[in-house]
Amino acid sequence: MSGTGRASRRAVIAAGAGALAAGCSKYGDEGARPESSEPASASASSGSDASDNTSSAPASEKPPAGPELARTSDIPVGGGKVFKDEKVVVTQPERGDFRAFSAVCTHQGCTVSEVAGGTINCPCHGSKYRVADASVAGGPAPRPLPPQKITVTGNSITLG
Repeated sequence: MSGTGRASRRAVIAAGAGALAAGCSKYGDEGARPESSEPASASASSGSDASDNTSSAPASEKPPAGPELARTSDIPVGGGKVFKDEKVVVTQPERGDFRAFSAVCTHQGCTVSEVAGGTINCPCHGSKYRVADASVAGGPAPRPLPPQKITVTGNSITLG
């Protein structure tokens, strides 16, 4: 009997541990509360509804990606503008071609200060980056500025 009792206890303990593990992984996958998965689904369907609304008005989908940085007319052709608070620089190498890069110099982490003469310029040690692709044009910078995502909708440039 004690052998059967042990097998029974082992089975109960193993089953309980398995249920506990399954419960934990399911709980962890869904978030802090089981209800949180339902609002997420609801918000996903709200997002779908928003997508449905934006598909009929695509311009309204883009601006929520982030705050508006500038109007397209604020970015000169062949130049750009530094947005220090956002740590991003937006350039327009050719008319209608807008690009964004990190404004943090890859040399020692200073924020670039200006776009002039076809380059993005760092005031700290003289690093220069090309407006077209942020590749190193001069100075001690070891690598290009990383690209950043922007969205251009109509005349509006937004982050994201």
